[in-house]
Amino acid sequence: MAERVPDQLPADLVAAVETAAATWPDRPAWTFEAADGSTTRLTFAEVAERTAAYAAGLRALGVAAGDHVAVMVGNEPGFPLTWLALARLGAAIVPLNVRYRSADAQHLVDDADVRLAVTTDEHRAVLDGLARPPHVVLLAELDAEPADASAYDQGPVDPEAVVNVQYTSGTTGRPKGCLLTHEYWTTLGGSMLREFPHLTSDDVMLTAQPFHYVDPQWNVVAALLSGAHLVVLDGFHPSTFWERVRAHGVTYFYCLASMPVLLHKMPPDPADRDHRVRAVQCSAIPPALHAALEERWGVGWYEAFGMTETGADIRVTAEDHDVLVGTGSLGRPAGHREARVVDGELWLRGPGMMTGYLGHPDPFREGWFPTGDLARIDEHGRVFLQGRLKDMIRRSGENVAAHEVEEVLMAHPEVRLAAVVGVPDEVRGEEVMAYVVAPGLPEADVPAVLGSWCSERLAAFKVPSRWAVRDELPLTASHRVAKAQLT
Repeated sequence: MAERVPDQLPADLVAAVETAAATWPDRPAWTFEAADGSTTRLTFAEVAERTAAYAAGLRALGVAAGDHVAVMVGNEPGFPLTWLALARLGAAIVPLNVRYRSADAQHLVDDADVRLAVTTDEHRAVLDGLARPPHVVLLAELDAEPADASAYDQGPVDPEAVVNVQYTSGTTGRPKGCLLTHEYWTTLGGSMLREFPHLTSDDVMLTAQPFHYVDPQWNVVAALLSGAHLVVLDGFHPSTFWERVRAHGVTYFYCLASMPVLLHKMPPDPADRDHRVRAVQCSAIPPALHAALEERWGVGWYEAFGMTETGADIRVTAEDHDVLVGTGSLGRPAGHREARVVDGELWLRGPGMMTGYLGHPDPFREGWFPTGDLARIDEHGRVFLQGRLKDMIRRSGENVAAHEVEEVLMAHPEVRLAAVVGVPDEVRGEEVMAYVVAPGLPEADVPAVLGSWCSERLAAFKVPSRWAVRDELPLTASHRVAKAQLT
């Protein structure tokens, strides 16, 4: 039977690990499923034991409070174990995308002043090949470290201590390191218990995103705080995703960006509704697909908004769900968050946000964080996004929100992915250009077919005049199109 949410949840990651181990020692904490189908399962007690062993090994290597340690590890237990061990030592993780090569990895290593990196044989060559390589430690070395009870005794933990230098996805520029504290994670994770979706120890959570991104990390924290069992897939595979959801008895998962579109484009399955999922949270649910997603899988899809910089901010709850399906609304601010619109831009304030960007000026304005998102708030306090400031195209004196055009393109049955950007034009200042992945359309037909589709739904000045057809588009770790890489 699920326990009620305690009046006081752990305020730091160290306490979260220890409390979970004491409360649910023999219950499954994590199940990691590898690409070959093999699984690794750890109980909450084993998570605490292995975290202690990792902390002992890292301490023996000289890791101390305040250090920044890079981790280039895929979706396997070693990533969260290293992260939690570093937090125990007062150090901070610098997650590296496992798809990075020399230039992007070197930027993060240099920017965060990384002296030591943890990785696997698969990714070691990238780190060893850097112009200024850190000292490299293989995950196998930490796995070999025997548990050391003294690693538990690290003294008091400051909830405001930085535990992540978490780099943004860099959709339009070079990534910046967000300084995330214990409080950031426990505020985010705790809100998942106290508010919708009200996670408990009866839940089985699932994540398929890469661990260097924030989503699997907050899943880890929410599971530690709630006692829920967390299933981690090796990656997001649309053709087998719901099969794995059914196999593991999943009751809750979060997804975002292109993921719902790709799932919906999979062939219908008689087993589509044969699952235990009680709620799906998703960022950027395509409004035109929202009702169809719920009808197909027989479960509510709830919009949620957050940023690496700010954590969990705005969400649709059961109270608002029915009236907001298909509207594109983000819902209302979470209990710990305030939202307002300043000159069309969404600003956020409240506890559990980053303390700033590493090496960059303070972005906060009297405690408020300007998100860069254009938004409006209705009379019920519900937030509606209206595009990105940086994604606003100025065409012949008219403003065109790339987000709006992308939404229309993504509603076309043959379009798998779309991205809209502004390109220079001598006459109009900027023209609207669309990059599309549309396997079912002959390339020569794309301008006419999709142009007509847009013309029926948008003002003429918003319709793309230039088109590029691609087999795929570059994606960030958060499954958003990396527009800076479009050529």
